[in-house]
Amino acid sequence: MAAPFSHLKDLDYSVVQQCMHCGLCLPTCPTYDATKLERNSPRGRISLMRAIADGRLTPTEAFAEEMYFCLGCLACMTACPAGVNYAELFEHARAEAEASGVLNNPKRNAIRGFSVGWLFMDLNRLKVLGFAMRLYQQLGLQWFVRNSGVMKLMPKRLRELEAMTPDIQPALSADLIAPVTPARGTRRYRVAMLTGCAQDLIFSDVNVDTVEVLARNGCEVITPPEQSCCGSLHAHNGEWELAQRLARRNIDQFPPDQFDAIITNAGGCGSHLKHYAALLKGDLVYEQRAHAWDKKVKDIHEWLAQIGIEPPKSSSPSPLGGERAEVRGETLITYHESCHLCHGQKITAQPRALLKAIPGVKLVELPESNWCCGSAGIYNLTQPEMANQLLERKMKHIRSTGAEVIATGNPGCLLQIVNGAKAEGLNLRTAHPVTLLAEAYRKE
Repeated sequence: MAAPFSHLKDLDYSVVQQCMHCGLCLPTCPTYDATKLERNSPRGRISLMRAIADGRLTPTEAFAEEMYFCLGCLACMTACPAGVNYAELFEHARAEAEASGVLNNPKRNAIRGFSVGWLFMDLNRLKVLGFAMRLYQQLGLQWFVRNSGVMKLMPKRLRELEAMTPDIQPALSADLIAPVTPARGTRRYRVAMLTGCAQDLIFSDVNVDTVEVLARNGCEVITPPEQSCCGSLHAHNGEWELAQRLARRNIDQFPPDQFDAIITNAGGCGSHLKHYAALLKGDLVYEQRAHAWDKKVKDIHEWLAQIGIEPPKSSSPSPLGGERAEVRGETLITYHESCHLCHGQKITAQPRALLKAIPGVKLVELPESNWCCGSAGIYNLTQPEMANQLLERKMKHIRSTGAEVIATGNPGCLLQIVNGAKAEGLNLRTAHPVTLLAEAYRKE
C-alpha cells in the first residue's frame, strides 16, 4: 500500500535539508530572542521538521504548538546565508500539524471551522459580520459595554479581545471604487486592484487612496466589486487545500495576461499572492497560469517605484503632523516595515522613497524597523503574551523617534500599532504610505 501523504515527507527534500545549522538566524528571531530556547528558533524548528521528514519523529502536540508559536515573520530568511526557504517549510509544517489532528478539540475545531473554513471562504459572509460590528459601534453598544462596567464581569481574555475590536469603515471598497477607474491623462498601464478581506472592512479608505494614486500615475484600474480572500490566512494556518481553492478562484477572476500588474497594498497578502505557483505545483490546469500570475502581482510601493510617480507639487509644509508640525514647518514620519513586505517580498527602499517624495515630510529612521510588531496575521489573537511583548518593544522605539506619524504597509501592523498607541495614550497617527501620498496629491 502507498504511504499516506505527508506535507513534510513528500516535500522536496532539498528544501528540508538545506539548513546548515549555522545559527546566524538566531539573533533575528523574536521568539528565540525572548526565550533563548533552541526549539523556539528557526534552526530548532527546522530540526523538528526534518526529523518528521526523515521518519524519526511523528507529529505531536508539542511539535504543533511550536509551529504555531513561530511568528512566521521570515526574518530568518533575510539573515540566512544558505537561502533556506523557511516560508515554504513553515507552511508545510503547519499543514502537517493540522493533518495529524494532534491539536483537535471541540472548541478549536469550531473556531477554525467557522473562521477559516466558512467565514473567509466567501467575503459576503465577512461583510455581514462587518455590518454587524459597525452597528455595534454606531448604535453606541460598544460605548455602553466599555463604560458600564459590564466587561469587568467578563474573563480577562474576552476583555482584551473586545479592546482590540477595530473600527469598521462606514462603506466598503465596492461602494467607494468604480469597477473601472480611468487613468488621469494618458493611459500607460492597465492594472487590477485587490481589495482584500480585513483590509476592505477596516481600511477601505486605503483602497480608495491606492486607486486614486494609481490613476494619477497613468494606470487604468480594474476593481471588481466581488472578490475573494487571497488565501494567506489559510496557507499560514495549515489549510493547504482551502488556500489552493482560493488561489484558483483569484487566477480565474484576474487572468494575468489581461493586466500589466495585479496590485496589492497589504504586505502580508502580497507575500502569499506572489507564490501561487508553489501552492499549485502539480496542478495541470493552473500551475503555468500561476507562474504568470506570480510575475504580475506587485505591491503598490514596488509598482509605483517601477513606473515612476508624479511628484506632488505642493511646496507648503504638510499638515499631517498637527500643531507641532505646523510650528516646525515639517512633519516627522517614521516607517515600520511589515515583516512580509520586508523579509518576504524584499521591499524596503521603495516605501521610504515614496515617503521622501512627499513635500513637508522628514523621514526619521525607526530603530529595529524590520523587527516584528507582534501582529503576524492572527498571532496577536492566538499568542497574546508574546505579541504584547513585541508590541511594547516596538512602541518604545516609536516613541524614541519623536515622530508624529508612523507609516506602514500592512493592515495587521496598522491595527497593532493603533492599539499600542491607544494603550499608552500616545498621540500618534498611523497611516499607509500610499494614503500620505494621496493626501499630498489632494492638497494640490
